[in-house]
Amino acid sequence: MTSKLRVAQVTLGLEVGGQERLLVEMARHADRSRFDWTVIVLGSRGTLADAVEAAGARIMALDAPAGLQPGLWRQLAHLFRQERFDVVHTHDDRPLLYAMPAAWWAGVPRRIHTHHHGRLAHVSRRQQFLMRVASRFTQYFVCVSEDSARYMIDQGVAARRVRTLWNGIDLTRFAYQGPSDDGPIVTVARLSPEKDIANLLRAAQHVVKAFPHARFEIAGDGPCRDELARLTQQLHLSDHVLFHGEVRDIPALLARARAFVLPSQSEGISLTLLEAMARGLPVVTTHVGGNPEVVEAPTTGLLVPAGEPDALAQAIGVLLTDPARGRQMGLAGRRRVESCFDIRKMMAAYESLYEVSASRPA
Repeated sequence: MTSKLRVAQVTLGLEVGGQERLLVEMARHADRSRFDWTVIVLGSRGTLADAVEAAGARIMALDAPAGLQPGLWRQLAHLFRQERFDVVHTHDDRPLLYAMPAAWWAGVPRRIHTHHHGRLAHVSRRQQFLMRVASRFTQYFVCVSEDSARYMIDQGVAARRVRTLWNGIDLTRFAYQGPSDDGPIVTVARLSPEKDIANLLRAAQHVVKAFPHARFEIAGDGPCRDELARLTQQLHLSDHVLFHGEVRDIPALLARARAFVLPSQSEGISLTLLEAMARGLPVVTTHVGGNPEVVEAPTTGLLVPAGEPDALAQAIGVLLTDPARGRQMGLAGRRRVESCFDIRKMMAAYESLYEVSASRPA
């Protein structure tokens, strides 16, 4: 009987976010008969650490402070040697910069990185240089969308290392239900600049003029929360827009929704977009990043230019005017998620990389 491969997942933190939620789902669906998981957190444990441990993975939090920490490379290399990991899998920029060179230095034979985002808004030449250098220590540089893969190659990551692997969700948690004809228009997103919730609020102002009973509910928290609350008041939308903050039961929120909207300026493959489609909701989102790879417009939803509230409002109005079309979109969206974005398919692909890379020299 062969022994299990020891896998170290390296992440910056485990606070609530798309990448972190995906890591929890990866831990839940990992093949325990073949892989032994440890999640190394460069910072503190975070609110999702308990969920990762409940899924059967070990947590090691290094509590490293922010900023450049040269000693972290040596600390990680020592840890990798001590634990005799077979695979080091990093998630996003800071873990890539520290853990990939350390894994190579420690002689870890399998080294994989996942870039979870789309095109980055601001990348300095120094950041671009460090990313390019660190990527040379990887065997596979995984991007979650074709658009992201093209972007990273443009940034200097060697094309021979780059792979595209779409995100997946647990379809059993998001059973098909279809839209609620009198439900709210829902958004689930971190309240940060790249999600551009302000654009949604400006679109909502147009929507409620034509549909006075329209309601918008926004789940999520982030640095733009106060600014968005002020904008809601300025646009006289307080009776039409509800901010929930962080919501634990996303399936229940989606179950009573009429439609789902994601107004992002940048995206990789959005988990919340996949979850809404799995629930059978018609979706409206921006034509950026991986969104066009998820949404087959106009079959499963509608795509609009980013930063254009008039176009966003018009697309929302289409769904409010024609509920039957929305139900057709929702059903088609569910089928697409089943076909292409199942967490089990995603994990099988990652675990294949863990094993295939065994033949690559350290």
